[in-house]
Amino acid sequence: MIDTAYREYVGSPHVHSVYSDGSGSYRTIAAAANAAQLNFVIVTDHNVRPQGLEGYVGQTLMLSGEEVHNVRRDPQANHLLVYGAEHEMAPYSFGSTQTLIRAARERDGICYIAHPIERPSAIGTDLAAIPWTQWPPEGIHGLEIWNYMSEFKGLLWNKLVALVYAYRPEWGIRGPYRATLKLWDELLASGHKIAALGGADAHATSYRWGPFRRRVFPYEYLFRAVNTHILTKAPLTGDPVEDKALIYDALRAGRTWVGYDLPHSTRGFRCFARSGSAMAGPGEELRRLGAINLSVTLPTDGEIILRRDGKVIRRTTGTSMKYTSVEAGIYRVEAYRRFRGRKVAWIFASPIYAS
Repeated sequence: MIDTAYREYVGSPHVHSVYSDGSGSYRTIAAAANAAQLNFVIVTDHNVRPQGLEGYVGQTLMLSGEEVHNVRRDPQANHLLVYGAEHEMAPYSFGSTQTLIRAARERDGICYIAHPIERPSAIGTDLAAIPWTQWPPEGIHGLEIWNYMSEFKGLLWNKLVALVYAYRPEWGIRGPYRATLKLWDELLASGHKIAALGGADAHATSYRWGPFRRRVFPYEYLFRAVNTHILTKAPLTGDPVEDKALIYDALRAGRTWVGYDLPHSTRGFRCFARSGSAMAGPGEELRRLGAINLSVTLPTDGEIILRRDGKVIRRTTGTSMKYTSVEAGIYRVEAYRRFRGRKVAWIFASPIYAS
């Protein structure tokens, strides 16, 4: 693999429209995505996959996925993001989660677990936690390690705090839950190949507290926050069918990183490992032909953390990191930076698997 063989694109893969509990039409969502300069959006309405709405609107390719779950389950749990199955998967939601995953995979679907760990809010029963409970899952492609609205929900300890964060969310948003990152490393250690996904979980819903009324949050705001960046094997051409295949190929392979683009765009981040003539990036396997030389580049200054098998092996600040090792393992990179006077999570790359 050669660095220049891939192209980077950024999108929001967890969005809701008027077809479930979102407030915007596909056109409204696309307009916001264009303003935020997203290359793609995957609308993942609850247990429904509308037909005939995919295609380019301006520079943004609008795609239809699905967030599938058993609506009869109380309390709610086990929401699965399904991409590329080309069928509505809701009819398979009433059995086990493994039945659903198998059904999606049989249709060439890509499966990411949505908000695997959640914290409830105390201000309303409609803000209960919706975690994933069926571990370990077989056949998934990855985890939504950072869900913006899920994190926001966990900050709402009371109505006053909710009001403050509704107007100043950046005061509270910090990054993925530590428990989610720990879970990710545990799944990787057990032999699962698990890619990273970041989602807005955008609904653009309006709420009222007494005299205060606020849309929490507009689509465009969320599209400038937590996104998923992908590396495709060829440049997007403007043909919706070809470009859809390229985007889904990247998500299936796990050539992804999660970027908190509000503090600073994560476009231009790169992480590659080389051993002899072999080279691998996020989501890929590297067969060792000698020492492993790993290189990380950030688009601006930040703190870079390199982990092998979940443990920190190198930490530095700046715009780049070089590291040499002879050890096999699962290597993944995190980056942090200062924003609004606080250290916040910034980048989480899918692992490189060195064997």
